[in-house]
Amino acid sequence: MADRTVGKLLVALLLTLALVGCGSSGGGAAVSGVSTSDHDGYNGVLLDQPYVVPHLDLTDTDGKPFDLATQQKRSLVFFGYTNCPDVCQVVMSTIASALTRLSDAEKADLQVVFVTTDPARDTEKALRTYLDRFNPEFIGVTGSIDSIDALGKPMGVYIKKGQKLPSGGYEVDHTANVISVEGGKGDLLWTAGTSQSDMAADIEKILKADA
Repeated sequence: MADRTVGKLLVALLLTLALVGCGSSGGGAAVSGVSTSDHDGYNGVLLDQPYVVPHLDLTDTDGKPFDLATQQKRSLVFFGYTNCPDVCQVVMSTIASALTRLSDAEKADLQVVFVTTDPARDTEKALRTYLDRFNPEFIGVTGSIDSIDALGKPMGVYIKKGQKLPSGGYEVDHTANVISVEGGKGDLLWTAGTSQSDMAADIEKILKADA
């Protein structure tokens, strides 16, 4: 029990320093509201005070309005961008693999939402092409950078333009947590290093709690 407590506290500490650079750059930003109990039974961090998702009209890859706060299904939300050279691909692959461990009924109660942190380059077409590599059912969401930032901050997600690359492009530093949202609240999250098996086990557990 002591080892588990220490491990959970270390995860919480990492989440308070959670701005991750896609590539070599990075930074630090406080993530508020993170607390955890060693008795919650989850591999990720169950938030004692869930994030409240703000109502914002963004746009999905079909060109339709998308408001995360009003979604009817539990959503696994990740903020990233299609030109990300490393962590975004790893996390999206983990999510896709975790879903293969679920039953059809469990998958029917879920949706995966990828919110771009780079709307200047991530067109609806670019998002759709990128997400289709992982799962055609994944939802891509875009909008103005101000709106995306306004959605992310109350959920402990921070975004900033990173270093310029030799190719002439640029990186985007962003928090790399996956946030589970239901009923307009983010109540469970995982770091980028979470395994597919641990994430799948948590999803199964929280879907049972929702039922």
